[in-house]
Amino acid sequence: MVPMTSSGSGRSRSRQAANAEAAKKKADRVKRSQKLAEKRVTSDQVRDSEPAPTAYGRGVRDDSPPRNEFPDDFRAGFACFVGRPNAGKSTLTNSVVGAKVAITSGRPQTTRHTVRGIVHRDDAQLVLVDTPGLHKPRTLLGARLNDEVRATWAEVDVIGFCVPADEKIGPGDRYIAAELAQVRRTPKIAILTKTDKASKEQIAEQLLALVELGREVGVEWAEVIPVSAVRDEQIQLLEDLLVKQLPESPPLYPGGELTDEPEEVMVGELVREAALEGVRDELPHSLAVTVEEMTLREDRPADRPLLDVHATLYVERPSQKAIIIGHGGERLREVGSRARQQIEALLGTPVFLDLHVKVAKDWQRDPKQLAKLGF
Repeated sequence: MVPMTSSGSGRSRSRQAANAEAAKKKADRVKRSQKLAEKRVTSDQVRDSEPAPTAYGRGVRDDSPPRNEFPDDFRAGFACFVGRPNAGKSTLTNSVVGAKVAITSGRPQTTRHTVRGIVHRDDAQLVLVDTPGLHKPRTLLGARLNDEVRATWAEVDVIGFCVPADEKIGPGDRYIAAELAQVRRTPKIAILTKTDKASKEQIAEQLLALVELGREVGVEWAEVIPVSAVRDEQIQLLEDLLVKQLPESPPLYPGGELTDEPEEVMVGELVREAALEGVRDELPHSLAVTVEEMTLREDRPADRPLLDVHATLYVERPSQKAIIIGHGGERLREVGSRARQQIEALLGTPVFLDLHVKVAKDWQRDPKQLAKLGF
């Protein structure tokens, strides 16, 4: 028989080890939050700084008046769309901005970065922030994406909570709504998305369910609105409702800019979007893209520029690499062709796109590899 003192001592050591591990995890979370805070560009920081420079390659001019020439009641600020994965946030962002600034896919959890799209009006400037879908994380990547979402909530002037019209409100929606209830001072608009996929009866039921959800969790919606980004229905009204919640402020960005996202990031996202087309369910979460180099080719005539783009697609297993490449490299060529067209439309210049595929085993769970891939 084992003496009780020995057993008790063993349990004590186990508790001490568990407490030490919990303390270490908490310290890691704090450090991660501090790093996120250092990286974030908040609305106050933008307001206190000079206008962001026009991005190279887009050929965009800023014809807007100087900041002090705007009317006193001009409004400017940040809004974000939040919701569970595949709630239509990126499509809605693109629709309101009037240009493609966020990639879209039928696969959930496509968005990996907080993407800013800028809407310019005579009376306001609305900066839309598209966030990853808030979800129950299964990997370190998932946890970090959730951190990005919550960090964004604290920095915007108004939050749009997106729920699809063709799917009943579920536990994921309730969880996000309850989280939003903790963000006390920021006004919140409930947005019923994808109304083109639902009947009038479904839309009416969902609108009532959204109102009831607000009551359940303690959120008083500033507005409740159904929209269809595909049919462009009530998008202008949604824009007006978001602008109404912004503070009076001079513009935050030059008049010609549609996004402040770095071009390398946008190019990488367009490659990832092309690679996601028609792939199996498990691949989207395992796919990451980095742009290694973007340079104008030398010795080209000024009227015939060519931009060389070298990008790497990372997957977690050799079997996934085979899916991306396809038989004889056929699928990778299709990905390159599809991505190149989108990149040329974005940058306004001919592009030579060079793609490579590499295996980074279990990168979603590896802090060092996540850092290397920009997460």
